Amino acid sequence: MNQSQTPLFDAMSDFYKKKPISLHVPGHKNGQVFSKKGQFLYNPLLGLDATEINGLDDLHAPEGAILKSEQLLADLYGVQRSYFLVNGSTVGNIAMILAVCREGDKVLVQRNCHKSILHGLMLANVQPIFLQPDFYEKWDIAGSVGSKLMEEALGVHPDVKAIIVTYPNYYGLGEDLTEIVRLAHQRGIPVLVDEAHGAHFQLGSPFPKSAILAGADAVVHSAHKTLPAMTMGSYLHLNSSLVAADEVSFYLQMLQSSSPSYPIMGSLDLARAYLASFTSEDKNSLIKKIVGFRGELAALQSIRVLEAPPGTSADPLKVVIQSTMGLSGFELQQLCEAKGIFTELADPNNVLMILPLLKMGTDFPFSEIVQNIKNATKDRTGSWKANQVVSLLDERSMTGLEMPYSVMKQKKSRPAALRSAIGKVSAEMVIPYPPGIPLIMSGEMITAEHITNLRRLLDLGSRFHGGSSLSNGELIVYESGQDG
Repeated sequence: MNQSQTPLFDAMSDFYKKKPISLHVPGHKNGQVFSKKGQFLYNPLLGLDATEINGLDDLHAPEGAILKSEQLLADLYGVQRSYFLVNGSTVGNIAMILAVCREGDKVLVQRNCHKSILHGLMLANVQPIFLQPDFYEKWDIAGSVGSKLMEEALGVHPDVKAIIVTYPNYYGLGEDLTEIVRLAHQRGIPVLVDEAHGAHFQLGSPFPKSAILAGADAVVHSAHKTLPAMTMGSYLHLNSSLVAADEVSFYLQMLQSSSPSYPIMGSLDLARAYLASFTSEDKNSLIKKIVGFRGELAALQSIRVLEAPPGTSADPLKVVIQSTMGLSGFELQQLCEAKGIFTELADPNNVLMILPLLKMGTDFPFSEIVQNIKNATKDRTGSWKANQVVSLLDERSMTGLEMPYSVMKQKKSRPAALRSAIGKVSAEMVIPYPPGIPLIMSGEMITAEHITNLRRLLDLGSRFHGGSSLSNGELIVYESGQDG
């Protein structure tokens, strides 16, 4: 197929050029009715913010421009079917879980998954078995689930119906999924992959091997994370008879807005064409710039640039730095922001930067970034010791929930002071965000280690999703028989 085509964007552009009179939703009427305060920023976009009128197709029953665009997407990635997502990778993760899993099914799940995976498990009312990933000590973060643990888990739980993994992790690290897929397919088990940060892995080496190339059955991509697409724009790919396309389509219609954003969808069409047009010369130019940037950063005495742990692949677009002067990751990030450098995330030890997928001849202020970081960290010292572990992991390699999802729905909950919450079952997820990996899961027994790490994160200024009573020094727990 001709990957230079952009069917949906072209249809939107033709619509815009006609300067149509709007007697349909949305209420801004192609930008004619809008707050004067916001017109100078929004008006160029509002003319494209249309609805399912003739010529623009329908995301939930595509027959024209959207269908052609999704077919081009599937052709680029070499899969059986691809979908545009306007509710982020979250909706793709939930839809693929609901399409594959039935109530009560046993499912193997990578422990350091995104919260949307857990929400999908809850909605499907399955029995998750959480597998503990490897731990990368120099980075002080959780990594991938190894194939040996996966094989052991399949031996202990031969009745699992699906395997759900995250690849790569938020920091761009991962281990080849080929062996895990082989183990699963020997048993007729589908592998569902949250590859949110790997939409560009299609470009091949030196980027990590894509989950699609490894043979995964369903793969979700956050196009907006590393491709030039608008926020919330994502892709879902199916490449196996082990995942029913009609089931996936049904759940996407159920979960996604019935009024999808055309600007987001148009950007997904353009992002696919951009990726398809990325040449080997573009890639070589980009890698050369990244190597130079990393070298300039490494020359600064105030920081260190982390290298991939042994046995893993690292995404060149992800650059992770640590302070050498006793600053926590949060403190280092704040200093950078004071100099106009806004990074993707900080954790207790690290700061993560996500670089752009630049084509040859496109400029980016790499040297300015280095100089600003140098200025930001000059003569700044702290008392933080690197690798003071704030682990999101359990010592056990395989764990289940203390309380099934079906029981949680019937139980009452109450707040409990952090110390007294130890030994209770959590009624909420507590998620440092970013990266969106739960420290405590709903239905999980709260341990002393959970509380220790939670206090440490609170002291460092972490932000959380969930933990609705943390500001009061409390967690929400399920009532036990003794409580009543």
